[in-house]
Amino acid sequence: MASLLDSVTVTRVFSLPITSSISPASKVPSISARRISPVPEFRVLKSSRKSSVTQTASLGTNLGSRFARGGRIVCEAQDTTAAAVEDVPVLVEFWAPWCGPCRMIHPIVDQLAKDFAGKFKFYKINTDESPNTANRYSIRSVPTVIIFKDGEKKDSIIGAVPKETLEKTIERFVVE
Repeated sequence: MASLLDSVTVTRVFSLPITSSISPASKVPSISARRISPVPEFRVLKSSRKSSVTQTASLGTNLGSRFARGGRIVCEAQDTTAAAVEDVPVLVEFWAPWCGPCRMIHPIVDQLAKDFAGKFKFYKINTDESPNTANRYSIRSVPTVIIFKDGEKKDSIIGAVPKETLEKTIERFVVE
């Protein structure tokens, strides 16, 4: 992962003096007559990293600062733990906006969130916005789905898989 720098200023240490030596045979100034201007200032973008977790299931217990948006819960707290101890198992989908397979699995996870509402909690974590959380759970490929029960990692699925595969895995941990 690339890290961001604050500000970097690059300036030229030297510049050539301006001379007005123009030869009588030519009206073109020599190279030494040109003034070289300093390199313009270069600034690197600053960014603050906030964890971003989206819950697509029903409302549950309090998990940090939440804002209701269109029937979904968005948690934007710093250093959010994806595997919060809940009374039901938790499925966390680690994804990235540039990932094609992630876009394929999103509708599947959304449908499973509806099918298992109340029996399972579903969260999505953008690995680009939450690199510390992704590193904490050793996410090396997206999409990665991790299932937690009682705050412990129980199973993980890497890559875009069929709905049936996710469904069978979820059913092993469903609390009745």
